[in-house]
Amino acid sequence: MVGLVRGGKSVAIASTLIKRSQLNGIDPQAWLTDTIGGIANHKLTRLD
Repeated sequence: MVGLVRGGKSVAIASTLIKRSQLNGIDPQAWLTDTIGGIANHKLTRLD
């Protein structure tokens, strides 16, 4: 049951981010690609 709740929350968050980007005229795939790529290249020492 815990996995289902966590999975549901993750899907809800992802759906919200995608829909919000569409409403703001941003291509969701391009935004996600850029964001995930940025996370991979971001140094932990730069987190505030």
